[in-house]
Amino acid sequence: MRRPDPDIFKAYDIRGIYGEQIDGDVAEQIGRAFAHVLAALAGKPVSDLRVGLGRDMRLSAEELSARYREALLEEGANVLDAGVVGSEMLYFLVGSRALDGGLMCTASHNPKAYTGAKLVREGALPLSGDAGIQDVRRAIEAGTASGASGPRGTGTRGALEEIDLYEEFQAAVLRFIDPEPVRSAAAGGLRLVVDGGNGMAGPMVGPLLHRLGLEPIELYWTPDGNFPDHEPNPLLLENRRLIVEQVRAAGADLGIAWDGDADRCFFIDDGGAFVDGDFLTALLARTLLEKATRPGEAILYDVRASRAVPDTVRAAGGTPYINRVGHAFFKRRMREEGSLFGGEVSGHYYFRDFYCADSGTIPALLILELLAREGRSLSELLAPYRAHYFISGEINSEVADQQAKIEEISARYADARQSRLDGISVDYEDWHFNVRPSNTEPLLRLCLESFVSPEDMARRRDEVLALIRA
Repeated sequence: MRRPDPDIFKAYDIRGIYGEQIDGDVAEQIGRAFAHVLAALAGKPVSDLRVGLGRDMRLSAEELSARYREALLEEGANVLDAGVVGSEMLYFLVGSRALDGGLMCTASHNPKAYTGAKLVREGALPLSGDAGIQDVRRAIEAGTASGASGPRGTGTRGALEEIDLYEEFQAAVLRFIDPEPVRSAAAGGLRLVVDGGNGMAGPMVGPLLHRLGLEPIELYWTPDGNFPDHEPNPLLLENRRLIVEQVRAAGADLGIAWDGDADRCFFIDDGGAFVDGDFLTALLARTLLEKATRPGEAILYDVRASRAVPDTVRAAGGTPYINRVGHAFFKRRMREEGSLFGGEVSGHYYFRDFYCADSGTIPALLILELLAREGRSLSELLAPYRAHYFISGEINSEVADQQAKIEEISARYADARQSRLDGISVDYEDWHFNVRPSNTEPLLRLCLESFVSPEDMARRRDEVLALIRA
């Protein structure tokens, strides 16, 4: 049995090309090693573990999920198999059943050729590169998982339970909103376009929309691992071109697109404009703080975000906390702060009352409720942000020596307030920026914002980019 390519063990998950980097044998080794890493984290024998399992719609998922399941069972872990689900449903399973952990067979937004696994421990806390994923790799390489070398299994096979989670999950997420304003708006003609990217949004979110009385225009709504229409990554302009066209053509009030495993959603306003994740975080924070019963609730936002987020949080009576990029860092910090909500520019939105996990369903419901309740269009709600906060979006530059370049940036802007929480953040009164290295590539990522004008933003962006690329 061949050893896995170490490159598949990423910062936040395991991911690689099916057949070349991850096949059934590799999946079996990952499953066996995961059982032992999870047992060590839980401080109990493998035979006492209860582990959730789910898979998405990828063509390889049924085969690989079966190998993950068999590996866990042979090691002695007890498995609750939820079948074909969105990633957040696996998180919900782990959190709601107080399981020791879970494995989701998915490659998220990646193209057809990819497969992978998202791994979580108790409380749906993710394993990450420096906290668990590399332990899985080391366990395989050391042969400490019994399937990696030596006799198979522990001698005590775990128990298997197959469960249907959809009804329970959908009831849980509906509790985040008051459905009646949405039903009234739907009856009044609220028009919605949805794009599932042939991923998991259709079966996961679709029934909820119909339950709310909505009859959305559905694009790529049927799960299909061939992805015949476009890759399931709405952050790429070419993948959201059709939903933008459909929102404009239909005169729709809103468009919502999901990634492949549907734990992230992205919004198109009534004018066909893409809604930046910073501004969506601000809107979600405001609506959740308005519902909150405790004053000063903590809200997390990432180092790339527009200052619109902390400004909005403070105005709504919350307490903003800036955080490192990455779901492992967010979920851990949310528990530390007891945070009500956390949002990342990349479209990951985390909810305390959803086990601090990210969801692509809850934000969609909250924005529908917000539009219905306020009776204003999304473009009207966004207008104050777009008029005062001028953001560059994330811009990548290939840089051989990332740390040396960060030191050069620090020296060039020595008169500003600086932070090294994640890369380098440079703050002036009327503009600021963050430059952070990629976890997996020789790239520096720039996000910049001006409070003066779009032209000032462009000038400052080009100035910083010239320094990065010099």
